Amino acid sequence: MLNEIYSECETKMLSSIEHMQREFKTLRTGKVTTAVLDNVKIDYYGTPTPLDQVGSVIAADATTIVVNPWEKNLLADIENAILKGNVGATPNNDGDQIKLFFPAMTVEQRQESVKQMKGMGENAKVSIRNDRKHSNDAIKKLEKDKEITQDESKSAQDNIQKITDKYSVKIDQILKDKEAEILKV
Repeated sequence: MLNEIYSECETKMLSSIEHMQREFKTLRTGKVTTAVLDNVKIDYYGTPTPLDQVGSVIAADATTIVVNPWEKNLLADIENAILKGNVGATPNNDGDQIKLFFPAMTVEQRQESVKQMKGMGENAKVSIRNDRKHSNDAIKKLEKDKEITQDESKSAQDNIQKITDKYSVKIDQILKDKEAEILKV
C-alpha cells in the first residue's frame, strides 16, 4: 500500500521535471535549435502542417537554421509562416531554401532567458510540493482508516519528504547547468 504511494509520488515528480525540461526547449540559448520553429505551421493542401514534415530543418551552425522544402513551390508559404511565427529572425529565401540568421544574444537577452528558466523551475518545484501534499494526504487517510499505525504514517511521511528533497535537488542542479549554458558566451 505505502510502496504504491511512494511509486506514484516518484512518477509524478519525475514527470514534473520532464515537463520543465520540455519547456526549456522554447528558451533561446547561445546556440540556436530547430525547436524555435516547432510552433510554425504552414498550410499544406488545407492542413496546418509542421515545417519538419514538409522539408528538412537543420541547425547549420550556432546562429543559422536552414529550411530545405521537399517541394520548391512551398518556399513562399514557408517564408510567410516563419514571418508570422515571429521566431526572432527574418527568413532569407534564395529560391532553393530558406535560411534564418539569428543574431548573437545580448547579455540582457541571456539574463531574460535565465529569468524565464528560473520561473519554469519554480513551477516544477511547486508541482513537486503538490505531489508531496497529495501523497501525505493519502498516507494520513490510511492512518485515519486504521490501515496503518501512527508510527508507520510518520515514517511514510518522512520517506515522502526524502523523495521530495531528492527531486528538488535534481531541479536545482538542472537549473544551475542550464543557467551556465545560457550565460556562456
